[in-house]
Amino acid sequence: MNRVNQFVYMILGLLVSTTSFAAGSGETQQLDLTATWLGITAILVFVLAYALVIGEEFLHLRKSKPVMVAAGVIWVLVAIAYSQNGDNYSAHAMVQHNILEYAELLLFLLAAMTYVNTMEERNIFGALRSLLVSKGYSLKAIFWLTGLLAFFISPIADNLTTALVMAAVVMAVAKDNPKFVAMGCINIVIAANAGGAFSPFGDITTLMVWQKGLVEFTGFFTLFVPSVVNWIVPAIIMSFFLPKGAPDAMTETIEIKKGGIAVVFLFLATIAMAVSFHSFLHLPSMLGMMTGLGILKLFGYYLKLNAHGETDSIAAETGESPREVGQFDIFTQLQRAEWDTLMFFYGVILSVGGLSAFGYLSMTSHFMYDQLGASWANILVGILSAIIDNIPVMFAVLTMQPDMVLDQWLLVTLTAGVGGSLLSVGSAAGVALMGQAKGQYTFFGHLKWSWAIALGYIASIAVHYWISGMVF
Repeated sequence: MNRVNQFVYMILGLLVSTTSFAAGSGETQQLDLTATWLGITAILVFVLAYALVIGEEFLHLRKSKPVMVAAGVIWVLVAIAYSQNGDNYSAHAMVQHNILEYAELLLFLLAAMTYVNTMEERNIFGALRSLLVSKGYSLKAIFWLTGLLAFFISPIADNLTTALVMAAVVMAVAKDNPKFVAMGCINIVIAANAGGAFSPFGDITTLMVWQKGLVEFTGFFTLFVPSVVNWIVPAIIMSFFLPKGAPDAMTETIEIKKGGIAVVFLFLATIAMAVSFHSFLHLPSMLGMMTGLGILKLFGYYLKLNAHGETDSIAAETGESPREVGQFDIFTQLQRAEWDTLMFFYGVILSVGGLSAFGYLSMTSHFMYDQLGASWANILVGILSAIIDNIPVMFAVLTMQPDMVLDQWLLVTLTAGVGGSLLSVGSAAGVALMGQAKGQYTFFGHLKWSWAIALGYIASIAVHYWISGMVF
């Protein structure tokens, strides 16, 4: 026990000494190192890492691996560059700032992902899927229902999980109709991305904007109508080309496990807590989410204590012993979080932060927002998010901190959220569905309808201008 105490005191001592160093070292300075060989090397490292991310589908290399390495290399280059200019403090302070931003995002998403995983384990999404596939709807009805549900579920859950659940419905009812599966998946990707754009919880980009305090929680709802337009325009166009017919109803019955409905209400209460912490107490929203996660863990303890009857009945059906079947374990749901995605965010945030330390984001901000103007720059952000990814693009914009009015911040939130629908690789939902519906929903299949999606993209921007009263 004494050794444990000594170890704890040693860690506390290191933390105190680090804090003292940071407090007494001075202020950070931003240097323009864009023309140095170290800065150019950092750009090349980032481009190489992101090329590997884009090729994930073909290389089967998890996207977090190259960007995590790139982040470390870039910050080594930053430290060397600043040290050569006689500054041994700024790099340390800037990377700490990036780590703090990442830590808040990590803990927020970890709580949200654990809730979603628990709802999945309690068969909430499975029950919804079984309800839809057992009704015998026509293909056109399934097309509109899955799109509508994707649009309204993604603001609460994340757009990736929503897309996977709805795509499972499409594939279950029309597995022998590849044309419908492809069109249904495209519709779901557009709807899930559009639905996530008008809620702080629907997409990582909206979450980052909200946590920065640039848009209030209720302010995102201004984007509801533009988001609807973004989905409805391509959906109407595609609906004229849908295959006709109605597949046979499937007999699939999945019951919600004990406590499943309670978990849904706990999740909604946790979201309300996060909003309250941020808006009324001026505390990080992450604190509200983590408090809600603690409540879920307590509820998980209750489920574990009262799972004997449930495990006994399952064991009777499967022939296994109750011990083999197991009991509910909240830490299993915690482990099932998308750690590759969470580590990818680490690599992206620190890599972009490192490029900002060299001065590249200031240079980009001057070109985009001073030369092109805020409107064209924010529209370009949406197009870039389809090619690269909306997370690094939006984090770069937030790091630039261009001087924009609220309606322009809402515009870039909209474009970054829905711009990824232009290509199948432009959003996490699209990439995931290419894997789930392999051979049926493909990059080129999605590209065939990009013109219709682009019409929705343009229409949603026009509607936002009309509602906000902005002048282009």
